[in-house]
Amino acid sequence: MEELKKNTRHKMQNSLDALKGNLSKIRTGRAHTGVLDHINVDYYGSQTALNQVAGVTLGDATTINIQPYEKTMIAVIEKAIRESDLGLNPATSGDLIRVPMPPLTEERRKDLIKVVKSEGENTKIAIRNVRRDANEALKKLTKDKEISEDDERRAQEEVQKMTDQFIVSVDQTIETKEKDLLVI
Repeated sequence: MEELKKNTRHKMQNSLDALKGNLSKIRTGRAHTGVLDHINVDYYGSQTALNQVAGVTLGDATTINIQPYEKTMIAVIEKAIRESDLGLNPATSGDLIRVPMPPLTEERRKDLIKVVKSEGENTKIAIRNVRRDANEALKKLTKDKEISEDDERRAQEEVQKMTDQFIVSVDQTIETKEKDLLVI
């Protein structure tokens, strides 16, 4: 039974971590190096993560600086950023690529907030599915006479408390991201 609770907590935490990862890709008006994490570049014939072929740092609140490890990669990195779905326009000066983050329009901010809320709802559904699976496993243990009905009820209450905690965490994460999006 302890193993079941541990697995349930682990699965719920994974759902929350996945939400945080997905939200980090949603661009706010401020620069954030995580925005470029999913960009791959052609490095001598193989697709390689941008941060493996260049140093990615923040220049200031609205600019990301990219310092390629090899000069030959400058054009390739620029092209990969331009062709990404982020709508960014990198500019090169010497061997440094600067990526200014354009300010978001009010309409775009509202669209992004809808996306954030949708991601949050999907995560809540995933957490509730984990709860359902845990409760079904507890019922099976009771049916197989491995635990008593009282133990099942107590364990279900614990699983419900765990679920409530993770739902609150999801709500807080969404709220924080919405505030980030609304900051101009």
